[in-house]
Amino acid sequence: MTDSERTFLHTAIKKILPDLPELTINILEETLQSLGVETCDDFKFIEEADLLSALRPVQARKVLAALKLSCQTPESSSSSVDALPGPSTTLQSFSPQSSPSSSSINSQSPNTDWVDTFHVPWDKLPQELMQLLECGKRPRPQMRREMVRIVVHEMMRKNPCPGKRSTTEVAKKMVAKYPRSLQDIIEGDVIGPGYHSLVKQLQYRIENVKRSTTPKLRKRKRPNNESDTDEVPPEQRAAMQDTYGCINWDLKSLPLGETPDSQRQKKEQLKMMFQQNDTNTDEVKRLMKLTFYTQRKQVNQGDNIKCLLEEWPFWFNELGMAVHFKELTGIGLKETFTRNLTLKGERLLNYFNTVGVDKNKKFLQAVTTLKVMRGELSDCSVDVKQRKSLQH
Repeated sequence: MTDSERTFLHTAIKKILPDLPELTINILEETLQSLGVETCDDFKFIEEADLLSALRPVQARKVLAALKLSCQTPESSSSSVDALPGPSTTLQSFSPQSSPSSSSINSQSPNTDWVDTFHVPWDKLPQELMQLLECGKRPRPQMRREMVRIVVHEMMRKNPCPGKRSTTEVAKKMVAKYPRSLQDIIEGDVIGPGYHSLVKQLQYRIENVKRSTTPKLRKRKRPNNESDTDEVPPEQRAAMQDTYGCINWDLKSLPLGETPDSQRQKKEQLKMMFQQNDTNTDEVKRLMKLTFYTQRKQVNQGDNIKCLLEEWPFWFNELGMAVHFKELTGIGLKETFTRNLTLKGERLLNYFNTVGVDKNKKFLQAVTTLKVMRGELSDCSVDVKQRKSLQH
């Protein structure tokens, strides 16, 4: 695209959206470039979905309305830019007084100046990767990870702790530049805004880099009888812990109404219930939740697995483990797995049926077994029948 065409797009966008941050304007400009917009008349062929990688749905609709209105004039593309409606006419709603989305973006921009001026280091990416991007081809996973590492390195030079909004803006800019190579697409359909997976990759990489400078779980060394050094106390061994993904790693106080004595009583009650094979599920859940504080204290002070197994036997079966995991991370493990299996199970089964069966014999056996259990197959091999009978 020539400089004059770039100027045309930039001028048109600025004319319609004078309150839009410069970063968003650049992203929108690159999106329009990638779509092949060269003159004002080309705007009539743009659809809302084409702009969702750069703008929010309502913003995209307003932009389309203004752009298509400008194309109704018989003038040339250059004069059409001059005829584009300003903020006081068609796009008055984009002014800070009437557009919450624009005003919120503007109010945040002073805190993210580095993002507004950040340039994706395309020149530092491997030549092979850049060739794929320029040709609109999907990079291999390892090449994509390398790209993420390079981009995050440059981001953290600008700001050592980039936030989610910053990573989102950078990802939007990258996807807008090379949508065919970087956009989230499954079976030809754009998933969500199209840049969610890249945002996540950038965030995970930032988190991993930051974790290298924060306390981690240190592997406990086996005691060496030949060593003349004193044994390190368990509390000190467990002093440095990795809290990644946890919301209640180290509680500061007991639950309301609880005392150390009441915690001991509940712990003994749980041990007795386990010994008596008491399956009062609700009571076990209640007691495990109330004693979570004491459980964490014992873990964080360095108690070994054998001790924890004796003190908290329910912790090592599905029921107690699920309660502890939910309190520790805020996520219901079984519920989350079941929900995602329901949402994505059909796609997984389709993959097993079409791709997996050709790659691994175990996939074929699993799919065949499932079909037999569902009654979809009346005839099957002997080994599948044997597996089925063993499962029952």
